[in-house]
Amino acid sequence: MKKVITYGTYDLLHQGHINLLKRAKELGDYLIVGVTNDSFDRERGKLNVRNNVLERVDAVKATGYADQIVIEDYVGQKIDDIQKYNVDIFAIGSDWEGKFDFLKEEGVAVVYLPRTPEISTTQIKQELHK
Repeated sequence: MKKVITYGTYDLLHQGHINLLKRAKELGDYLIVGVTNDSFDRERGKLNVRNNVLERVDAVKATGYADQIVIEDYVGQKIDDIQKYNVDIFAIGSDWEGKFDFLKEEGVAVVYLPRTPEISTTQIKQELHK
């Protein structure tokens, strides 16, 4: 069984997120989705997250693509999760191109998935504030 893992905030879940989860799922047999918790998001500078972690987990679960959902709590957890869950492929959006190549040292393939054009959480938040 080929295991894939991906991570994100998944705030205001939109078609771009759904497309990414679908593409990640297509890479293997089992998809683990890491959803960043609220305090970790704040530490990383995401100060305007609208949905709390439980709402975001529920939204990801509702897509039907995740076989397992984990909460990302700390820097370095990606490596720990890759080892813990015997992951074969790490997938992430192409906006992170090159940033996770170091994970190849853990024996996983790193795949940067194309973003869905013309949609982003930032764009949605800007529209909400108009």
